[in-house]
Amino acid sequence: MNSKSTTSIRATNIRTASPLTLPPLSLYIHIPWCLKKCPYCDFNSHAFEKSFPEQNYIEALLEDLQIDLPYVQGRTLHSIFIGGGTPSLFSPESLAKLLTKIRSFIPFAENMEVTLEANPGTFEQNKFAEFRAGGINRLSIGIQSFQPSFLKKLGRVHSGKEALLAAEIAQQAGFTNFNLDLMFGLPEQTSEQAINDLKQAIQFNPSHISWYQLTIEPNTVFFSKPPVLPPVLAIESMHDEGIALLEDENFKRYEISAFSQAGQQAQHNLNYWQFGDYLGIGAGAHGKISLPHENQILRTRKTRQPQAYLDPNKSYLSESTPISEQDLALEFMMNALRLREGVTMAMLKERTGIDLNEISSILNTLRNQGLIQPDILCTTSKGYNLLNNVLQAFMI
Repeated sequence: MNSKSTTSIRATNIRTASPLTLPPLSLYIHIPWCLKKCPYCDFNSHAFEKSFPEQNYIEALLEDLQIDLPYVQGRTLHSIFIGGGTPSLFSPESLAKLLTKIRSFIPFAENMEVTLEANPGTFEQNKFAEFRAGGINRLSIGIQSFQPSFLKKLGRVHSGKEALLAAEIAQQAGFTNFNLDLMFGLPEQTSEQAINDLKQAIQFNPSHISWYQLTIEPNTVFFSKPPVLPPVLAIESMHDEGIALLEDENFKRYEISAFSQAGQQAQHNLNYWQFGDYLGIGAGAHGKISLPHENQILRTRKTRQPQAYLDPNKSYLSESTPISEQDLALEFMMNALRLREGVTMAMLKERTGIDLNEISSILNTLRNQGLIQPDILCTTSKGYNLLNNVLQAFMI
């Protein structure tokens, strides 16, 4: 392993009205390499030409985690999410080794969710059973579309046929819990084409579907060379028709773009939205850590460029910042109000230390406007459709 020096992650105190309660702890692992950089992607992903340093990266991840172990604070791991990039490019043996070592550092909660992001390409599909045997119990498969013409426009490297086979092979490999990622509002897409993609996904009976609109983000190819997107009204129609179809097929919308069968919500993402804690390891990985004894909540970010992350003379940690007093309520609400059923009033105090009296005037104003419900931190149907307006009220 590298012998990188540890970096202190202390910061000045932030004011809270009462002591913090340690929330559940998750782990996010970032693997940054892809076969090809998609033109819409603004994630920290890097196309490789011939190979990538798989074993060195696994060792670096484990050392990175060891440095962060003081922030576990006696907790078990609630969930693990291995994202990217395309982490399914790594060998099952490497990922199994990684999980085994992590478990030797931090106890796993019973029936813990371990998710791997995977592409539908044949190379990845051939490894699904081995991923399952190595300790991964949930897949999130980046379908995006089943239609070859749209896959080409999105710069995806898998074919329509591979997209169709991926869910079937996941089931054959023993995965009863898997997510299918789908986009709508694709270049020159009609509402009928978008809904056909969704119908195709539903036929595979996944436990979870992510249904989200293509957005044009800065620092992407699509930002510098914008594609022709459908009209706004057409995109709104896709959105509304898709939600209605999913709910008719017993996929409950529990978050803005997340739909699950009963009891199959993504536990890792729920922990994010409920303002839980998570360690982030890997190039560019983000973390959130509560420190009750110091009355702090930290946001951390690791070194972004893979080459620098693997450099033994550089720190894994790039940035550590306490959430400021004026931002704390907004950060909590930005997560919690994404959930269709919201969170309890008690959770705000437990996970931020903020007393309800501090924001009572804001809550009363939003209730009077019919945007949030009484006795729970949850939007009304009107408020959910105007979520940005609701959140602006917490911008102190």
